[in-house]
Amino acid sequence: MSAIEHNTAGEAAGPCGSEWPLWEVFVRSKAGLDHKHCGSLHAADPRMALQMARDVYTRRQEGVSVWVVRSDQIVASDPGDKDMFFDPAQDKVYRHPTFYQLPSSVDHM
Repeated sequence: MSAIEHNTAGEAAGPCGSEWPLWEVFVRSKAGLDHKHCGSLHAADPRMALQMARDVYTRRQEGVSVWVVRSDQIVASDPGDKDMFFDPAQDKVYRHPTFYQLPSSVDHM
């Protein structure tokens, strides 16, 4: 019997049949860039999630940093509330970096 089993819905389950929590994986491809969401996985604990994320999402050494976050710990805005979250910023033009040119040496922004 393997350590990872699948329940009837095809989701990963732990050795005792209980489902492991879902983790979201973020990878930074090189220093100075943002972490990007690249997928999800089931793991029993943070250490296992980090090891599995490394094995699955950075097989070709394309990353310099990996974050794993339990999905149930992420708090997100509702797309239906877009106006409440983002429209008030439109009247504050000083918040938008449109008044200067970036140097050519800054190529990742």
